Amino acid sequence: MQSHEILREVFQKCSPKQVAAELGLSLSMIYKWAEPGDPAAGSGSTNPLDRVDALIQCTNDTRLVQWICQRAGGFFIRNPKTTNPHPAYLIPATNEIVQEFADLLAVVAAAAADNQVSHNEAKQIRARWEELKSVTETFVVCCEEGNFRALKDKQMGGAKSEVRSPKAEDGSGKGTASN
Repeated sequence: MQSHEILREVFQKCSPKQVAAELGLSLSMIYKWAEPGDPAAGSGSTNPLDRVDALIQCTNDTRLVQWICQRAGGFFIRNPKTTNPHPAYLIPATNEIVQEFADLLAVVAAAAADNQVSHNEAKQIRARWEELKSVTETFVVCCEEGNFRALKDKQMGGAKSEVRSPKAEDGSGKGTASN
């Protein structure tokens, strides 16, 4: 979908007049954002979505997208690039998702054991949650595309899962996951 098409749909639910007033822009400018850009005909205008896209492309910095997603109450996870299907890695990948969820629960349980969660513990919970979302998103995209190269490559790397817990016995804040 093109940016002007998204804006056209948004303006069906939110009045362009209201948008113009709140942004301090002319109503005609707002309407131009919802038109396809055609410099020869003088229609359309570089809309904010196209400008943000250009900014992301020229900086190649996903923090811009992460910030926008946070402002909208969400999060950003990059879609993995995958090639060469290899379904034999489905079971280990499924196990990894389950393990990541168990790791998250372990961090939550350790943090809540004293009936309060400190700022540092909340950050550790957030980190585990982000890791779980990332692992799960990779799996889902591979399933949707029928292409499991990313899962195979990750499995071949053999990275050991870590549980981040502020209550680890060695005081490091790290514990290793065990099955």
